[in-house]
Amino acid sequence: MNTTSPDGRTGRDRARTPSARTRWTLLALGTAAHLLAVGGRWDIAAAAWIFPVLLLRFARTGRPWAGALWLWLANTGAAVFWVAESALGFNPVVLAGVAGLAALLTLPYLLDRLLIGRLRPWAALLTFPAAMAGAEFLITLLSPFGTVYGSLAATQTGVLPLLQLVSVTGSYGIGFLLAWCASALNHLWESASWAAARRAVVTCAAVLLAVVLAGGARLALAPPDGPTVRIAGVSADAALVRAQKAQYAQVTGGPAGLVAHPPQGLRPALRAVLDSLLTATRREAAAGAKIVVWPEEAARVLAQDESAAVEAAREAARGSRIYLEIGLRIHTAHAPDHGRNEALLIDPRGTVRWTYQKAHPIPGSETYTPGDGRVPTVTTPYGRIANALCYDADFPGLMRVPADLMLVPSHDWPEFGRVHTRKAAVRAVESGYALFRQDAEGVSAAFDNQGRTLAATDYFTTDRQVTVAYVPLHGTTTVYDRIGDAFAWLCLAGVGALLAAGTVARRRRSA
Repeated sequence: MNTTSPDGRTGRDRARTPSARTRWTLLALGTAAHLLAVGGRWDIAAAAWIFPVLLLRFARTGRPWAGALWLWLANTGAAVFWVAESALGFNPVVLAGVAGLAALLTLPYLLDRLLIGRLRPWAALLTFPAAMAGAEFLITLLSPFGTVYGSLAATQTGVLPLLQLVSVTGSYGIGFLLAWCASALNHLWESASWAAARRAVVTCAAVLLAVVLAGGARLALAPPDGPTVRIAGVSADAALVRAQKAQYAQVTGGPAGLVAHPPQGLRPALRAVLDSLLTATRREAAAGAKIVVWPEEAARVLAQDESAAVEAAREAARGSRIYLEIGLRIHTAHAPDHGRNEALLIDPRGTVRWTYQKAHPIPGSETYTPGDGRVPTVTTPYGRIANALCYDADFPGLMRVPADLMLVPSHDWPEFGRVHTRKAAVRAVESGYALFRQDAEGVSAAFDNQGRTLAATDYFTTDRQVTVAYVPLHGTTTVYDRIGDAFAWLCLAGVGALLAAGTVARRRRSA
């Protein structure tokens, strides 16, 4: 007979409760592994499979609420480590975000601990994975941080067969799988008997193997093929960008002062960067590029110079017969943001096909008014092209658009650029389009719709800031395109059903 105590532990659990030293070792090792699986530059893919096993074991072998507090501290430590390794900087918004994200990512452990002794074995095994996928989804719905932190899929971008799962479930399917493996291994750990845990472990392993094999088959049997288009991403000469920064350093009075009393040398420095971009654009067009992409905020202009800057870009596109995507930072006198962050697509006739404003300013860093979040698309001889800006790509709902090519002008920094670009590959696989991300101060890259890297350029290790890739003209329609976040909603509904079943079971036992 398997009896359950008031704190939710079964008789078997109490018989196998580890010593205090063992529990703290589990917590310490799990936290250490978690630091290497936060979606940062020091990630190790295997660590994402290890830390949930250890932390779940810690949660299941102690009191629920006391364990949840320690796990919240562990998750907080991991989030703080991610902020530090990414050089994001700490401010009140970031600190509040760290605490909130850590709380959401602690909920799956607490729910598993509360329900594990009240549910049938198969339901108990699914509590943790459903709650983990649901927590990741809630982060994208309720917080301004999207999938930039808390998505376990970001740790597996180098495992392409597994990554194909996101074309069906979105990024939440990978979090579900990792958590399910942790739950199955903990069941084996608790049972200390292969016979008792065999069905649970074999079922989980079979599903994982099927996912990997199906992903491998997709990569091998249905690769993107057909005609390609040459795309070039260009950035301004690094020396000119440094000179521009030196002029900004002389600004007094903040954004308002920059517009009212710009330093004497600012306008020539801004024009020099714009001219560098235009020269690089013409050079790459002459070399065969049909689409040229500038980074986010590549050209910075005062409001009174905006029309002239756009006209110069239109002339370059018209003269070279190319599609030209330009990133502009426009300084205005309008408080409180005193500026706009825009991307414009200009066609070979010099017509501006869209003006897109960034929908998700970085919390605590960018203060301008966000755009409406409507991703523009246009049909061209090179497929259906769409556009978002940098941080927008961390929001799967915004990026789920029918397109063959997604352009993502971006602006990062040394500690964050490479990993941020790598995360963008998840959006390409989810939605079935190629993705070209030109990063001002990071790693620029092009990915096909299965997550393969077609080209990459590190801003800090090359003397010419150009990325050239031959990108497939045609994307594909994915299951995720059609059903959206149905898998994530199903996980949330499953958590609700499991909570209801656990509550009913507890009342029956109390009666």
